[in-house]
Amino acid sequence: MPRSFVKRPLLTATALVGALAMVPITTSAMAAVDSSTVRQFDRFLDVYNRIKADYVDKVDDDTLIKGAIQGMLAALDPHSSYVDALDFDNLKIQTEGNYGGLGLTVSMEDGAIKVIAPQEDTPAGRAGVKSGDYITHIDGKLIYGQSLDEAIGQMRGKPGTKIKLTIVRPGRDKPIELTLTREVIVQRPVKWEVKGDVGYININTFSENTGADTRAAIMAIDKALGHRPLGYVVDLRDNGGGLLTQAIAVSDAFLDHGEIVSQRGREKSDIERYYAKPGDDAHGLPVIVLTNSGTASASEIVAGALQDHHRAIVMGERSFGKGSVQTLLPLGPETALRLTTARYYTPSGRSVQEGGIEPDIKVPQISDPDYKTRPVFREADLRRHLINEVKADNSILEEDTKTDPRFAATPEALKKQGIEDFQLYYALKTVARLGGPAQVAAATKPPVK
Repeated sequence: MPRSFVKRPLLTATALVGALAMVPITTSAMAAVDSSTVRQFDRFLDVYNRIKADYVDKVDDDTLIKGAIQGMLAALDPHSSYVDALDFDNLKIQTEGNYGGLGLTVSMEDGAIKVIAPQEDTPAGRAGVKSGDYITHIDGKLIYGQSLDEAIGQMRGKPGTKIKLTIVRPGRDKPIELTLTREVIVQRPVKWEVKGDVGYININTFSENTGADTRAAIMAIDKALGHRPLGYVVDLRDNGGGLLTQAIAVSDAFLDHGEIVSQRGREKSDIERYYAKPGDDAHGLPVIVLTNSGTASASEIVAGALQDHHRAIVMGERSFGKGSVQTLLPLGPETALRLTTARYYTPSGRSVQEGGIEPDIKVPQISDPDYKTRPVFREADLRRHLINEVKADNSILEEDTKTDPRFAATPEALKKQGIEDFQLYYALKTVARLGGPAQVAAATKPPVK
């Protein structure tokens, strides 16, 4: 199970802009030590010595020092963390490799294992595990209080072996018992389909080849149709982010000029801007970007860039709201500091920190029976999250108390019509209208099972 890069004390869970630059620590970066700092270090050593002398069990120095480092970073924000050898391995899996497991991104929350997002076409995704679920038991044994590493280790395993999970879902009265079979989870960051004459591109993570794979998907759609499509639906729902470079590459595939994103550090002069290269792989054709509360970090860079340039309509629900950049600062051959070093801003100067990307057209996922009762978690819900320095509240101006009658259907009624993903259905239908009623019918035709 890959751990996401945001929401956890180590390699925090799925919503990161992994600006994974390896920056050496130099003496010039060291903070000046004054008399007040010396007194604080004395206090730290007093606590350290008390623990060594009086704690009920003997405790080794590695445990105490690692715990002190983790506590120091946890006091900053949810995404700064200490990265050890195991975290490096998980990071490599996240961006490069395959593994035997269930296909879940999870985090630790107050001693409980919380699901950030299930990966599509995996045992967890097919079993109906959802974002926001809590895993309480593995093979009948309570896992509360275990480390995240221990829980992930138990859920990974040899493909073909079975595992039982007990899940608590907010809004449900009883726990959900699931038996799943582990599989080889293949990292496929980009998948595509042709729906009528509409190209559907599903981007589920930003790993090392996501930009190239997106461009390849655009070319493959043209080839499959024998001509250019009416437009594209780019699905970024439940995409927790990944590499900043790949978010820029994906945005560039749909833009032919202009700024994509800027990142700004502590000093006002510390600004780095990234721009699109000439040439729009999608030839200026209409684009709809689907977002939800699991659309985070690198995904929000793409959605924000295409929205600000009026290159795409953002549709769905407000995104997660992670607008910070983390940098890996090596501490040794197998350890590093993952430190929040900058905030990122969309081309118009918006920070998505806390607020996220608001869709141009709000479309609820009414095909999900739990969508009204299942709590939604975003960056603003995390402890010690960074505060958005520029607050803009347009809620009063944008308030609309009228309910769209198209959003009144029940999940049961939609299922009878063969609609299992209403947001996707609505997006495909919107693009297909460019081709008339026949194209609408072809693009929204229920899949054959």
